[in-house]
Amino acid sequence: MYRVIITGPAKRDIQSAHDWWAENRSVEQAHRWYLGIHEAITSLKQMPQRCSHATEQDLLEQGFRQMLFGLGRHPTHRVVFAMDGKEVVVLRVRHVAQDVLTSEDLE
Repeated sequence: MYRVIITGPAKRDIQSAHDWWAENRSVEQAHRWYLGIHEAITSLKQMPQRCSHATEQDLLEQGFRQMLFGLGRHPTHRVVFAMDGKEVVVLRVRHVAQDVLTSEDLE
């Protein structure tokens, strides 16, 4: 079993996406999305290798992986994470329409 760590930038990404959903969709959907993304991230405790390599994998020596997440049939967000031993470090949560991460996004 892996230990999952959510970085400060990833927490801010999640809160920002939640706030956007609450303002532009509905508070109920925002709440479902927020709970769902946290549940999905928690699932990384088991077999995080099941997730595909992220486009940004070359930014870090051990590479990045991504887990796609959304409320409906189509994913809306990417959970970008790195694996370090028995830890899964969630670095960012990005909308799928956003550009790929740069090294500045990871600082």
